[in-house]
Amino acid sequence: MYLSLFLGLLFAVTTPCSSHLTKHYMSHKELENHLQSLTSMFPDISRVYSIGESVKGRSLLVMEISSNPGEHEFLEPEFKYVGNMHGDETVGRQILLNLIELLLWNYTSNPAIKQLVDTTRIHILCTMNPDGFNKAQKTQNDYLPDGRNNANNVDLNRNFPDPFVPSYFSKVRMQKETKAVIDWLHSLPFVLSANLHGGAVVVNYPYDNFKEFQRYLFFGRSIYAGTPDDDVFKSISKTYSKSHHNMSKGKHCGEDKFVDGITNGAEWYTVSGGMQDYNYRYTNCFEILIELSCTKLVPEKDLLMYWEHNRKALLSYLARIHMGVKGVVLTHDHEPIEGAKILIHDRTKEIKTWRTGEYWRLLLPGNYQLEVSADGYFTQWKNITVTEGEVTRMDFNLFESASLRISPATSILFVHMIIAFLLA
Repeated sequence: MYLSLFLGLLFAVTTPCSSHLTKHYMSHKELENHLQSLTSMFPDISRVYSIGESVKGRSLLVMEISSNPGEHEFLEPEFKYVGNMHGDETVGRQILLNLIELLLWNYTSNPAIKQLVDTTRIHILCTMNPDGFNKAQKTQNDYLPDGRNNANNVDLNRNFPDPFVPSYFSKVRMQKETKAVIDWLHSLPFVLSANLHGGAVVVNYPYDNFKEFQRYLFFGRSIYAGTPDDDVFKSISKTYSKSHHNMSKGKHCGEDKFVDGITNGAEWYTVSGGMQDYNYRYTNCFEILIELSCTKLVPEKDLLMYWEHNRKALLSYLARIHMGVKGVVLTHDHEPIEGAKILIHDRTKEIKTWRTGEYWRLLLPGNYQLEVSADGYFTQWKNITVTEGEVTRMDFNLFESASLRISPATSILFVHMIIAFLLA
């Protein structure tokens, strides 16, 4: 169903009419009005909702694009893009606005876009740090523009819970923007995500941090810190870099050289309290960080150029959500089991079922053994084959183990019978 034919169709999509593209930076109020205007024009496939507010009370607005906005559809995966986490890194904010335009204006005319929207629930947060963006706009002509951090001068990409975070980082209180995103993350069954930044041209994949961080920091060394799904992260990262105008060439800003335009986060430089590690460690969602430009706050005259450089990559990466295995875990009476654990043999990353019993597990083509377990149920194992460009469907019906448990009274009776037998 997907990649070869599907991506071929995606690459054929034309940019929406130039009158539909945003060519200049909008204020936050203009952005709010623009998103509301779009959803009023496309009410059947879009919805604007807020996940919270910034420190200064600016709404964190998400544009949802789906064939059934406002509803989670059975076994339809949930995808998200997050932009402008650092307020002075502006390209992501802008190209996400144009991605919204492309998806909405081409839905009825392009079969590939229609298929993507019909089979994926897409969430786009153009700006996670509107206060920082506002400050960056005001200081853009200064010698040293500001706005990276939020209004409390906290770096939001150092503010997420991290099991290996040094004590001096953990003293910083969780910010309103961070909490809003964490609550959002846990409110929906997200499967795949990307966080858009600026200051380099490369895809960064987890981990950003690792257990031996402080020891290696002391010696001034970096180290490769791959996840149990390192193969998946490398593959999806290359999907973006190789679909980009020139990211995969690997050399863009200063002396940085990245093979295929991708890098492991910790090997590049270590980040404590980062959002992509939080996604992977504490939820089912796989997230990468994409650096889009050597310059952070780019001139308005270059915005359309950056859109053209990233248009195919944004679509190609989004389509990778349709890979691996998905299914539903039910009781023998066909009731959904929430929180059932999905494990792949030889991988320690655990995926848990949604409240509807659904699960999605990103995997590359190959043969795997799935283990499904839940409290009060017998564990099941099944072998699966994942093929290129397809999603394998594998459902489970678990049998209750409680029904075979022996009551305490019966256990005592059995003990007495055994003793009597031995003494006879």
